[in-house]
Amino acid sequence: MAVPSFLKVDPAVERWNRMREDAYKHFRFTPRTTWVTMCGFVLVPGAIYYLASKTHLEWTWAGKRKGEALAQA
Repeated sequence: MAVPSFLKVDPAVERWNRMREDAYKHFRFTPRTTWVTMCGFVLVPGAIYYLASKTHLEWTWAGKRKGEALAQA
């Protein structure tokens, strides 16, 4: 592809862009990437599920009027 004459090509930017584009080719599971993956796919959804199940039937919004408590007795 021809580059217009008014555009300067920076080799460092080109090298960084190629590294970004080819990152998936050089990926390996290391202890750090394994920990990040476990946090993202196990701990975060597990925490959301725990909080959702803990507060599931604690509040009732149906048929409440102004001034009535939302917490179930």
